[in-house]
Amino acid sequence: MFRGIDEVDWASMKHAYGPADDVPGLLYGLASADPAERESALDGMYGAVHHQGYVYACTLACIPFLFELAVDPGIRDRGGIVELLTSIGGIDLDEDEEDGLDELDEDEMEGIANYAMAAAAVSAGSAVFFELVADEDPCVRLAAPLALATLHERPDRVLALLRERLPVEPDDEVRLALVEAAGRIALRHRRLGGQAADWLSRLAAEAYAPGLRLAALAQLARCAPDALPGDVVRLVSGLLRELRSGPVRAEPAAGKPPAGEGDGPADRATTPTLVGQLRELTAGESAGRSAPWAADLLRTLHSGLGDRVDDRTALLMDQLRSPDPWQRVDAVRMSGGLIRTWRGSYEGLVRLVGVQLGDPEPRLADAASHVLEELFGLAAPAADALAARVAADPSAWVKEWASGPPGLGSAVKALAGLGDARALPALAAALERPEVPHDAGFAIRCLGDAAAPLAGVLRRRLGEVGLDEGAYDRASPLLTGLTALRAGEAAPEVLRVLRGAPEYRGEWLRTAAVRALASFGPAAHCAVPELRRLMARPGTGAATEAAEALWAVTGDADAVLPVLTEGLRAERAHDCLAAASALGALGPLASAAEPGLRALLSHEELWLGVEAAIALWEVSGRTADVVPVLLSAWERNRHVRVRVAECLAQMGPGGAGSDATRVLRAELLSVRRHNAMDGGYGSHDTYRDEKLLALCRRALPGEAGKGTTS
Repeated sequence: MFRGIDEVDWASMKHAYGPADDVPGLLYGLASADPAERESALDGMYGAVHHQGYVYACTLACIPFLFELAVDPGIRDRGGIVELLTSIGGIDLDEDEEDGLDELDEDEMEGIANYAMAAAAVSAGSAVFFELVADEDPCVRLAAPLALATLHERPDRVLALLRERLPVEPDDEVRLALVEAAGRIALRHRRLGGQAADWLSRLAAEAYAPGLRLAALAQLARCAPDALPGDVVRLVSGLLRELRSGPVRAEPAAGKPPAGEGDGPADRATTPTLVGQLRELTAGESAGRSAPWAADLLRTLHSGLGDRVDDRTALLMDQLRSPDPWQRVDAVRMSGGLIRTWRGSYEGLVRLVGVQLGDPEPRLADAASHVLEELFGLAAPAADALAARVAADPSAWVKEWASGPPGLGSAVKALAGLGDARALPALAAALERPEVPHDAGFAIRCLGDAAAPLAGVLRRRLGEVGLDEGAYDRASPLLTGLTALRAGEAAPEVLRVLRGAPEYRGEWLRTAAVRALASFGPAAHCAVPELRRLMARPGTGAATEAAEALWAVTGDADAVLPVLTEGLRAERAHDCLAAASALGALGPLASAAEPGLRALLSHEELWLGVEAAIALWEVSGRTADVVPVLLSAWERNRHVRVRVAECLAQMGPGGAGSDATRVLRAELLSVRRHNAMDGGYGSHDTYRDEKLLALCRRALPGEAGKGTTS
């Protein structure tokens, strides 16, 4: 085995964690009779040799030895090796990467070349996967179809093989992999899309098992959505009902993998590995389910349905009424993905998600509260269910973590995000804890004036904060809460923090304190001498923040205008931006700053140009030079749209001109949320997009008051 492995100069190569001289040991580990050693070796391959999908020179050198392992029937866990080869050889460069080759540095060019060589090397050996499709090991048969669909240069032969193999394949999950491989071929090779779609359509319509028909529908949605039957919601709902009647996978015994996986208790790595953790997570998700793979099929189906929001909503609502708690868990999670990506009418769906809060299955209730936490105003149909959940379980008001400060429970945050005063008892209790949850101030900000009864305890707790190295972590949530409530009676306590801020994170703490004082307005008059002292270094962020606060407290434009105007020339763009924003708040009183603001309109930092344009309009009231800057930024960076729309809405319906009207109407017609990302999301994405829609309506003639927003 491994003829020539000693002739490779492994020590001259590198992987993610240094010299690659340990790679031969990993390859021998993959061939070990010890299951723990095999798992550790596979973990090392993914963790170092193929780290985050990267292809190093040592990764290329491994390819022939991995093939040798993959075809040796005496090697255990070969399915994982086939998957590793598929990952190494299956990376496609997108058009942007290919077009930008001239701009890459030497290391980046080497990486691109390695991807290409890996694809060529693995494709050259991919014929062996034809034999592995009929291997005795079902795990190998499970991995082989996708390897062929991804790597083989004759996709027509692969598609024919998939069709031939399906009737004789005895394993249900392998049959699903054969169907998925057909969908992958259709996506990668458009000329075969029609053939693949025809086959998938027949599989979806004929008298096959419900799982196979669901898999066919999922792949049709992915590669040929126009070929889906018109009653796809009814079909999928019926298939899910059939799947519920199947046998349930038993819970795994402690310390033992599920039946049919591994070699029993000895088949476990003694040192935790990422591969092992993923396996255990998968086993935990599968336990108790009649069709553990159905969730993946439904996610594929939803992804393929894309902007067919009404169909997807109807399907999820049907799932949420299922007697199977696991189908409802999946539906709750997918509901979150749908709502955060696509705009639509979700009242009924959200109400059903709220119903799950009362389910005795803790994973279902937790999943529902996490989804509702991200919806803010859109969670209103579930408000009563949230309030009941919060009242029923005080132990869940605060979540403790193994590391880091405590945080509020999801249901509490979701209720507070609605501005619902029924969250007050939970917040009041949280503020009395020895360590205040780090996000308590955020929840109070969401509640707004409804949280006014908490001002007293916020003030008292801030007065108790020791001004040592931990001051920022302890004071920050309290300052955020007091700022939101504009609780001017707490000015003495805030001033104490401002004056006594320690060196560690002192700048952050002073910024939070100054912002609190600014929110207090004239009630913070006791802080005027300290604010004037902080203004002594014009051109710095601290001086700008202090000047902004002094204006809010005293209304003395003459005192702050020189500092803010100087701030427009600060070295850091962030400080310039803060000065521009503060000047905008002065309005016409800052007319002397117009030249400085105008000079920033074309700044290379897009956000600075936007803030300067908005301030220029607030100061001068003229739109001619401002609106083109705002609309250009709108097109260049979607994340700036909320801020731009705020300004356009302030200009009044139609006040920004016909070009702005056209852009705003186009935004309202878009079904996809402006900040939706593939493969990631932020906790406030839905909130910001709903805010954008509301601002667009305010800025358009005849649209104000239409629609709903959070």
